[in-house]
Amino acid sequence: MTLREIIDGFQGELDERVEVHKEIAAVTRKLVFYSKHGIMAIHRGDMAEAKSKIAEMEQTRKRLDEILDRHRDAYTGSVRVAIQEYAEAHILLSLIERSIYPDPSELKIPAISYILGLADSVGEFRRRALNSLLEGNLREAERCLNIMKEIYGELISQEKAYVLASELRRKCDIARRIIDATLGDVMTEVRRSSLQKTVERLEEKIRGVKEGTNKT
Repeated sequence: MTLREIIDGFQGELDERVEVHKEIAAVTRKLVFYSKHGIMAIHRGDMAEAKSKIAEMEQTRKRLDEILDRHRDAYTGSVRVAIQEYAEAHILLSLIERSIYPDPSELKIPAISYILGLADSVGEFRRRALNSLLEGNLREAERCLNIMKEIYGELISQEKAYVLASELRRKCDIARRIIDATLGDVMTEVRRSSLQKTVERLEEKIRGVKEGTNKT
């Protein structure tokens, strides 16, 4: 058999792999799209839209799983990133709606993808904390800050994950800076709120003194 004959014999397999690659690329783009738009809807407070995008995200994930069941070697970097975005969307929605972390085994999310999704969710909780401060909801901002601190505290102890996912260390460094910035924002609002309440109490006392004086 000549080399040309050998190479020609590969063409059917190569054609199939190219088609699978194209399909995987299209499906992972959709999965990332629905994940990101679901997160954006959550931040807008449009939970109906968020759940609609999450539902579309789930259908897309099923399609991705069907492809991977037939082509296990097609689990590439783009698939890992898409599953990571998928994890992030579920983590954000579950903690906001039910105050619990989603079960990765139920969602069929690999450990590393779940861990990286957790790391990225810190930035989304900062965004929610800032939105809450703008709305005057200090309690929700503090809750988001506590979630961020809990996630960071757990992730920095995952030495095995650092070995398996080199980007985790960078994500944790970013998370630490985000948490510090959010802590500063929350403390500023706490002080402002405390000062405002002190002023309001002082004004009430002054009004009470004036009213008492006027009566006499």
